[in-house]
Amino acid sequence: MAVMTKLRDKTHIVLFVLVGAFLALIVFEWGMNFTGPARKGGQAGKVNGQPITSAQYEEVYNGLRQNFMRSNPGAEVNPQAEMSFREQAWNIVVDQALVEELFRKYGIAVQDREVVDAVNSEVNPPMIIRQNFTDPRTGQIDRTLLEKARRDPQAKAFWVKAEEVVKRELMVDKLLMALKTMGTVTDPEVDELVQRQFTHFSASFIPFPLSYAGTDAQFPVKQEEVKAWYEAHKSQLRQEPTRSAEFVLYPLVPSSQDSLQVRKEIEALVPQFASAPSDSEFVKVQSDRPTAVNQALSRADFSPAAASTLFGSQLAHGKIVGPIADHGFYRVLKIKSVSAGEPVASASHILIRCNPADQADLQRALARAASIYDELKGGVSFAALAAKYSEDPGSAKNGGSVGWFSRGRMVPEFSAAVFAAKPGQVVGPVRTQFGLHIIRVDGFDNKRIVCSEVDRQIKASSQSSESIKRKAMLFQSEAKSKGFAQAARQERLEVGKTGEFTRGGMIPMVGFSDQATRFAFKAKEGDISEIVETEAGFVVMKLTSKNDSGYRALDGELQKRITAELVSEKKGAALKAKLAAIAKTPGATLDAIAAKDPSLRKITSDDIRWRDGFIAGVGQDRQLVEAIAGMAPNRISPPVQCAGGYALVQVTGRKLEPGVDPAAERAKIVPQLMKVKQEQLFSEYFNAVRRSARIEDFRQQ
Repeated sequence: MAVMTKLRDKTHIVLFVLVGAFLALIVFEWGMNFTGPARKGGQAGKVNGQPITSAQYEEVYNGLRQNFMRSNPGAEVNPQAEMSFREQAWNIVVDQALVEELFRKYGIAVQDREVVDAVNSEVNPPMIIRQNFTDPRTGQIDRTLLEKARRDPQAKAFWVKAEEVVKRELMVDKLLMALKTMGTVTDPEVDELVQRQFTHFSASFIPFPLSYAGTDAQFPVKQEEVKAWYEAHKSQLRQEPTRSAEFVLYPLVPSSQDSLQVRKEIEALVPQFASAPSDSEFVKVQSDRPTAVNQALSRADFSPAAASTLFGSQLAHGKIVGPIADHGFYRVLKIKSVSAGEPVASASHILIRCNPADQADLQRALARAASIYDELKGGVSFAALAAKYSEDPGSAKNGGSVGWFSRGRMVPEFSAAVFAAKPGQVVGPVRTQFGLHIIRVDGFDNKRIVCSEVDRQIKASSQSSESIKRKAMLFQSEAKSKGFAQAARQERLEVGKTGEFTRGGMIPMVGFSDQATRFAFKAKEGDISEIVETEAGFVVMKLTSKNDSGYRALDGELQKRITAELVSEKKGAALKAKLAAIAKTPGATLDAIAAKDPSLRKITSDDIRWRDGFIAGVGQDRQLVEAIAGMAPNRISPPVQCAGGYALVQVTGRKLEPGVDPAAERAKIVPQLMKVKQEQLFSEYFNAVRRSARIEDFRQQ
């Protein structure tokens, strides 16, 4: 979203949370109670020395939270959503403070007369008027309703707040007008844009992948080069202060007794469910999924074991099936109807990860696939080979099985291969964005049921939870006395690593947790946390690193990324030089170049469009099309970048789309181009304002 629009939207979010109920058109109910950590002097923070009060922050937060609740009735606000609302609220109040500062800087103010004129405007009324007084049948302001609302004495509080909303919108408009000179449009720019927008190009080209320059081993990268790249690009690696930690998790796993208790509870409901006069009312009251009424389901909506139990039974109208254990729930289903529908499939696969754009990596993967096929032909079971070779750990442990799925649930290439095959057939290797797949089709089914269901989640009881927590507390005590690593070894516990996380972000592998975040940003390196309760279970953390430098640390992961980037740069430079020499060979033509190497292919297209980067028969490649649009015709170009490498290109023609009036299109494009430029420049301007601002966050203190 453009920053100008974003600023408008945020202005309304900030002010709309103050607006009370009026004529059932807008309803915002909120409380000023605050249950979070204490604030420094009643302040949530400061922006360039100007305080953001806790009340301001909480009003925005409560508005966001309650808007979500109204839009998603019955939805649970989990810790992740809670954290998201708080970060949204913080960003909104910070941006609002910066906008207020810009108002003062440019001397922007709005008089009462301007507010009245804006409300009365037929051309462009303020957003609050459009949102609440537009007749949906005509799309116009319902002036009768508006005047009635103005005269209603009960609406006095609304109009006081509405006046503030309108005033802020007008001030934002004036700010944008004050900055409109930031963008200018020249005649050559417009003419060039019109020509490119409506021209179709014809060209031939040979794409060369980076691997054509040689293997990665031929382009070594020194440690000093990595450090030099890091220093040169440090401005791109800005980040908030971060922490990293190790942790052990004691998962909140239900005991067999817990599972048995839930099963007994749901079994007791079966007779009542069978005779219930209203399935929807019964499900609403008794199910942990209160909307599971009259739903159409196939095998793809169940785990393989649950699907086998359900669809392997005799299904008929009115029959009760269950309880069936499925993905941590017990499910009891009341069948309404059974019919045939679109088929679903069951399949297993062996995934060999590779980069399809890298010819060397692709050839390695194809060789591995051929070797696996040889073992299959030799009698080794598919499940054993999946467990041994598949790089999809989730399915490999299940013999490669991905369960049942509908046509649209997998990536298109995978689905197309499966649904075109027969049960028991092995197909592939199939190339997708994930790599190469050897696929065994396990079966098809087109049976559909319509049913209502009562579900109960199998949760750990309070007794089980307390038992698990005591184990975590014992480990925490041992970790403090003996050391974290030794205590983990002694208990044979897996130690996880969070990687870097920020004060307001999710902690990888742990989730959103105020308790864990407060520990991490107050503790010293090596400190061990108290017991942290999460949705997954009980966590004990050890703080392993702190980074308050404002930049991403040059850790092992970043070093790998930089090394890969430098290898690509070196291969790109070598490939570019190699292709430049080939293009300059006397008498060189694209056909002659392609004929010398069977791995190369010449591509010809008569429909290449600059406006969307499309090449007929190839797809989108914006870099290549951008280069083609600026080339002289009928000669081999110097090497130009394309997807996955470089290309040698020869443009053979260009033609304007029939029926296009350049003068008319020019008149349309000028204001559009001006708006884009202004928005882009204002975005950069506002981002620079935010980066240079002194933002103090007291929320976790």
